[in-house]
Amino acid sequence: MMIQRKQRLSMRDLSTLAPEDREAIEKNAMNGRIFNIFKVLAHHPKLVKRWTPFAGHILGKQTLPFRDRELLILRIGWLNQAEYEFAQHELIAKRGGLNDADIARIKEGPKAAGWSEKEAALMQAVDDLFERSVVSDATWATLAGSYSTEQLMDAVFTIGQYNLVSWALNSFGVPLDDFLPAAKARS
Repeated sequence: MMIQRKQRLSMRDLSTLAPEDREAIEKNAMNGRIFNIFKVLAHHPKLVKRWTPFAGHILGKQTLPFRDRELLILRIGWLNQAEYEFAQHELIAKRGGLNDADIARIKEGPKAAGWSEKEAALMQAVDDLFERSVVSDATWATLAGSYSTEQLMDAVFTIGQYNLVSWALNSFGVPLDDFLPAAKARS
């Protein structure tokens, strides 16, 4: 069970924004829907405009395979107890092939039974950065045996990006989008 956070920032009425600011927010719509994170971040359109190119690289243009990226995102979301982040990416990950056993192992971490050596090292990289702000030499060596320099960099930046996002979501108290299974379970 995740820690539920108090909503501190309201969701902005996008109709009150200047047209160029509204456009910066609406660019992030998926299937015509603007997620709650962007409705909250709409309080600072200039930040959104500058942050989203980086976030877009991490989510859709990086060098890591989908599964590896989602393992990193879900693990850092879990460690931060970022309910919104975890719920969004659990849905994305399951649509992309991760299963309930994978999700349960992510919560247990790198020592959970069933990880390949590479996947355990990905989990350990998240834990290393979360706990000590550096990937340990042993973890790095294991990852370097499977990944290119660009992929190693993308792994660190993925963990960092979603650590930042988790902090923001937790601090702002962004409510779950109504289509997420965790939100449906509450209603």
